[in-house]
Amino acid sequence: MSAWIPAPLRQLGQRLRAAAPQHCELLAWFEDKAASRGYQLSEGQRRVIRSMAAQLAQLEEGQPRSLYLYGSVGRGKSWLLDGFFQAVPVEAKQRLHFHDFFARLHQGMHQHRLLDDALGATLDELLGGCRVLCFDEFHVHDIGDAMLLTRLFNALFARGIFLLVTSNYAPEGLLPNPLYHERFLPVIRLIHSSMEVLEVGGDTDFRSLPANREHQRFTQGHYVWPGDAAQRQALKLPDQQPVVLEVNKRPLRALAIDGRRVVLAFDDLCEKATAVIDYLVLAGQYDEWVIEGLDDLAECSLAAQQRFVNLVDVLYDQDRQVTVIGTRPLAQSLGGPLADLMRTRSRLGQLHQVGPEGAIA
Repeated sequence: MSAWIPAPLRQLGQRLRAAAPQHCELLAWFEDKAASRGYQLSEGQRRVIRSMAAQLAQLEEGQPRSLYLYGSVGRGKSWLLDGFFQAVPVEAKQRLHFHDFFARLHQGMHQHRLLDDALGATLDELLGGCRVLCFDEFHVHDIGDAMLLTRLFNALFARGIFLLVTSNYAPEGLLPNPLYHERFLPVIRLIHSSMEVLEVGGDTDFRSLPANREHQRFTQGHYVWPGDAAQRQALKLPDQQPVVLEVNKRPLRALAIDGRRVVLAFDDLCEKATAVIDYLVLAGQYDEWVIEGLDDLAECSLAAQQRFVNLVDVLYDQDRQVTVIGTRPLAQSLGGPLADLMRTRSRLGQLHQVGPEGAIA
């Protein structure tokens, strides 16, 4: 939600180095923006902002301490990250969704697999001379990814890159699967030794506030059930004319395409071997998505559940307008054991929900 952050914030980092106390100006800016949307900063957010300001002041000295922010969905972590990113007074910075970066990291390492240092070559391509790297929505559930993360974090810190990471999970909650968690402990120890770990707390779910909803295309979408003929007509869905798309050199069926609007089946997106990088490519091609055929997620495989979580993450982060057509109410459609589903429930819960005989506005 960075669209409304003004350009003058870019100079804050420079002024913060001379400020006393250093956190006051950044804190005042965040307080003003929170007030303009009708709420007050939580104490957890204030504590994070003070730490951000301290690290901005240390940045020119080359001694900032990386930050790991965690907390429940809707507590303003991405908002804080966006504000910090704008305030950093250097050009060599990148703000990335972790899904996006990790997908491209895998691609690059495959391309450079014959080199002695495939990871280093890939980071050179992806990051160049980056000094500040912001990762949003950091999480890990696959042991293969977990093993790569140890190498990745060591490489980033060895390059002197300042990291700001947001996650729904405290470091100890990453990769909770007991079969693999012990093998992930080196990454957890590395996070604690190299980063300041802060919880973003508070009782307000900021995503639910009307002032936040109006700034997003995603939240203008609908969750519609049971998807009868009248509802489809009200949505002005194009007639189904299936076409096979080529996405990352793999086939993917679309039920219909109308300009920058695409209709896709849940089964094609989530029950088949799709990946985050596929969703990113499609999000770049289509601004409006209609996802057909969501039933009870709890009855799907864990792989399909995780793909759906990833899909919603990408569409939310890329701010695409989304309509999901289910067979039952949303609250009965998102069962399943995955911890990440709490984030998916929060995000889809922001859609306009329309049941039988409901009007679609």
